[in-house]
Amino acid sequence: MAKRSYLKFNDPAPDLEILTAENNSIRLSSLWKDKTILLVFTRHFGCPQCKEMLSQIVAAKSEIEQAGLTIAAVTQGKPEETLEFCKRHAPGVVCLADPERKAYRAYGLERGGLWQVIFSPQVLLGTLRAWRHGHKTELPPRGQDMMQMSGTFIIGTDGKIRLPYYYNTIADHPLTDLLLRGVLGTSWSKPMDGPLA
Repeated sequence: MAKRSYLKFNDPAPDLEILTAENNSIRLSSLWKDKTILLVFTRHFGCPQCKEMLSQIVAAKSEIEQAGLTIAAVTQGKPEETLEFCKRHAPGVVCLADPERKAYRAYGLERGGLWQVIFSPQVLLGTLRAWRHGHKTELPPRGQDMMQMSGTFIIGTDGKIRLPYYYNTIADHPLTDLLLRGVLGTSWSKPMDGPLA
């Protein structure tokens, strides 16, 4: 099977219908219409690294918002599952349900290999770190793919990708500083049609 193409800086962000955790249908573009968005894709609900990633985002939420970003998280869960998961792990974050993984595919997020998901030293160390912070490993709920990879995207109000971040392993979270700093200190909210420096 051919690998999907990754989105690149300044590519148009894929726009499609998706469900909210409250089971309402919205277009992704409605989320970045008025404000630059930090769009994070989680793995399955038993993934300790995903719980850790969400906890880091929630801890930095006020700083992220002060930097001009709003936050939304896409999950593989059904709306009712997503609502319960986000109450525990992403309070105050807009949570979206994509049980058919259409948005995952549109954003080029693939199934990982065994090295990326289980055997890499980075994964093992990341799992131990997540455990130390109280994030347990659990089996994925029925219908959720444990091999699905994560991704993080920053999308401007012009609908263009400011930051495409594809994980090398499931423990490869983007640093909060990167999400706050922008490119070379340039605000994420500013258009980036010209040279970066």
